[in-house]
Amino acid sequence: MPSGIIVIDKPTDWTSHDVVARLRRLLGERRIGHGGTLDPMATGVLPVFVGRATRAVEFIMDGTKEYIAGLRLGVSTDTQDCTGSILEEKPVLVDQSTLEQTLSDFRGDLQQIPPMYSAIKQNGKKLYELARSGKEVERPPRSITIDTLELLEQCSESDYLLRVVCSKGTYIRTLCHDIGQALGCGGALYSLRRTRSSCFTIDQAVSLDVVAEQAKKNRASGLLLPVDQCFLEYPALQVPPALAKKCRNGAFIPFDGVPGTYRAYDAETGEFLLLGSLEQQGSSSLLKPIKSFYEV
Repeated sequence: MPSGIIVIDKPTDWTSHDVVARLRRLLGERRIGHGGTLDPMATGVLPVFVGRATRAVEFIMDGTKEYIAGLRLGVSTDTQDCTGSILEEKPVLVDQSTLEQTLSDFRGDLQQIPPMYSAIKQNGKKLYELARSGKEVERPPRSITIDTLELLEQCSESDYLLRVVCSKGTYIRTLCHDIGQALGCGGALYSLRRTRSSCFTIDQAVSLDVVAEQAKKNRASGLLLPVDQCFLEYPALQVPPALAKKCRNGAFIPFDGVPGTYRAYDAETGEFLLLGSLEQQGSSSLLKPIKSFYEV
């Protein structure tokens, strides 16, 4: 059965769940999950984990994200993007220099109030369900980090393109809304493209049409990246065959080296075995599994 990671360039008007459902049919594998939801209006990097690789999803969920976001000034909507109902419109009396100065207030560690139109649950109810029924509830702010926020281009008197590098849990449409509020004219997100999610970039992404074409030729599995691509930041260990067998049985194995996190491979076959932690135990050290990925 297929196993690995495929980076999809998600098309607009598709949910992340729609992409997963389509790939289940194309790849003939039920065990599929994505590594970070994109709103239907958004496009770009959606890492999808197939087969045994689904065990790695948890390791990229906290990774840094990068977006190209379209900010439209002069309008506020109920969803904080241009798919929602307009609540207020104001003239835009802002120049590029003023916007640049305001962006500086939205860099670094921030507190962000999540939007009502989100999947966050409160008292067992998703916020968007409450919003659709006309209710608004108080939402506690969340800690986020904006590592990079730069103005790329002014597209019109009211439209700007921004590049955002941020932490997990950042709502880009809320960021656009808050920038508009700070400027006094309102703001909403009108386009969003994710260009990086954790270690995966737009250069690695393929369209669903490409997957479909390869599936017709029974070559779709050739688009899958190996699961160890998630862990290239960690050094590799080559485990001798006898110890590799013990790894497969879940045993801690003795291994000399500097304590830390490692990718462990079968030295004979080259198979990626596990992500492990090398820990000092008295005068020796043991390699302990964090998560195993070998085929059983």
